[in-house]
Amino acid sequence: MRLMRTLGLAFAAAGVLAACTSMGAIAGLLGNQISLGAPQLQGYLDTRFPRDYDKLGGLVTLTVLHPRLSIPPGSHRLRLDFDVGFGALGRNSQQPAGHFAVASGLRFDARSLGLHLDQPTLESVDVPSLGGAMGGTGRELISRWLADYARNEPVYKFDGSLLQRLGARRIGATTIDDGRVVVHLDQSR
Repeated sequence: MRLMRTLGLAFAAAGVLAACTSMGAIAGLLGNQISLGAPQLQGYLDTRFPRDYDKLGGLVTLTVLHPRLSIPPGSHRLRLDFDVGFGALGRNSQQPAGHFAVASGLRFDARSLGLHLDQPTLESVDVPSLGGAMGGTGRELISRWLADYARNEPVYKFDGSLLQRLGARRIGATTIDDGRVVVHLDQSR
């Protein structure tokens, strides 16, 4: 009987904690900002990769795999680490040949209703099969992919129900503070 009572209290406490978490998310939405953590953005990215990009008329395929998003403590930029594969002359692009890292801010794009990379910088590129740190051509290929990705692809997309709950408020600036992405809301559209 005592075990049943203890389990009942534990389930009740878990329910209250879950309700408080939901209320916090709603309160953030009803206030002047929406706050997102790295796990929310990571969950979206996990559904969008791997991605293939054919170059040189299909002679070379760049495959970007396994995104890993983090928000370093004290930073106002997020970090994305990717594995990368190159396919050419019988080489399978789905096999990682190395990895690269990107640091970036975020911006809201009204066209995609998502958060896109803002002023991304290629922090490092390491492709052991090409001799380690990548030189000109490979780095150029990744840089072009990065510019195209930042322009056209969100790292997180808002769902329609959230946007409906915004009412007359519109999405303003996006900042990264204290390990969270903060989307600021303006009061009028």
